[in-house]
Amino acid sequence: MSSNPVAVTVASLMPRAKEELTELVAFKSVADFGQFAREESEGAARWIAAALTAEGFQDVALLDTPDDTQSVYGYLPGPEGAKTVLLYAHYDVQPPLDEAGWTTPPFELTERDGRWYGRGTADCKGGVIMHLLALRALKADSGVPVNVKVIVEGSEEQGTGGLERYAEEHPDLLTADTVVIGDAGNFRAGLPTVTTTLRGMTLVRVRIDTLEGNLHSGQFGGAAPDALAALVRVLDSLRAEDGSTTVDGLNGDGAWQGIQYEDEQFRKDAKVLDGVELIGSGTVADRIWARPAVTVLGIDCPPVVGATPSVQASARALVSLRVPPGVDAAQATELLRAHIESHTPWGARVTTEQIGQGQAFRADPASPAYQAMADAMAVAYPGQEMQYAGQGGSIPLCNTLAALYPKAEILLIGLSEPEAQIHAVNESVSPDELERLSVAEALFLRNYAGGAA
Repeated sequence: MSSNPVAVTVASLMPRAKEELTELVAFKSVADFGQFAREESEGAARWIAAALTAEGFQDVALLDTPDDTQSVYGYLPGPEGAKTVLLYAHYDVQPPLDEAGWTTPPFELTERDGRWYGRGTADCKGGVIMHLLALRALKADSGVPVNVKVIVEGSEEQGTGGLERYAEEHPDLLTADTVVIGDAGNFRAGLPTVTTTLRGMTLVRVRIDTLEGNLHSGQFGGAAPDALAALVRVLDSLRAEDGSTTVDGLNGDGAWQGIQYEDEQFRKDAKVLDGVELIGSGTVADRIWARPAVTVLGIDCPPVVGATPSVQASARALVSLRVPPGVDAAQATELLRAHIESHTPWGARVTTEQIGQGQAFRADPASPAYQAMADAMAVAYPGQEMQYAGQGGSIPLCNTLAALYPKAEILLIGLSEPEAQIHAVNESVSPDELERLSVAEALFLRNYAGGAA
């Protein structure tokens, strides 16, 4: 990478980083305790607490958050009068989905073709290791020049807001001059990027009922109202002919002004099948960073295997709506629910239930911390200029921190570049990205404290 002492140290620590990430990935820490054992998440939390303690952190604690999960906190004091930086990551992960679709077991870190595969390698257990690498490199060189707080969340993927509510109830805990959120990613591998906007999100569960019970489709089909058919109609109403999201009353014509995402590159990153069109209008960047996007996450209905010739009495769906900065997530939730209710056909009974929500986020890239990060990225990625991009995903904690600490600068970096395939089967992390971003974070902490890179 370079002869920079910090870079040399990080390179020497990479074998240890692989071992630690292997241990952390092995925890099946999905914060849905109806599907995965609570002990898996609690084991991951204890692992992180032990790692922070071993690095000399004080006040290390497992925080019991209001959503019945645990976040891990620790404080590493720096020189007297130093600035304070909060480093964030999360240890909970998405379910592995179809385990048969994984080339190697999802909870076993496996090296293949220069990448490390496993659920959470990039999102976001790799972020935990990135923070540890950066701090270790500084300690081995000239010491950590700032006060460091680390918070590792246990339920980010569930969107249940436990850490947000805990932070609001304990407003002094996470105070900092700058926050580094290690849960974003480079625009593409090898191109240093900070994320300046995040879309917000709402999750709504929909249930439609039409009959007291299922009926024989030959005897009653054609006149008896089918709940599944009604649900399909409702879900279809959420998209225009070109696939654009259409929620009554919700603006969908935002435009992105920063780095652009070429159609062909997006098709490659998203692995769109040949001949299948992209959906929506405007640029790709408009569609994924500046406009709302609805996704049907799941439908409760009979599977094809074992299905009977029946008119369905009830059907359910889980609907996600991503909303761009400038749109209030609570208002978007009400618009989505009203749209679903007004577009339910045949007088069918419909109920909607909000089960998760997070506001969109917009950072201030003109703040001094961004220059410190740009200088650090220039060393970690020689010859590359730091880019500013949006992200279609949501990190609800960002807005909570911005509201609690309005003077704090917030930067988003991380390991989730397109090849990482986060939330999908065969998630992976590039060890080169882990190494370079760890160097960048270490040098950022030094730059931000006022030292030279």
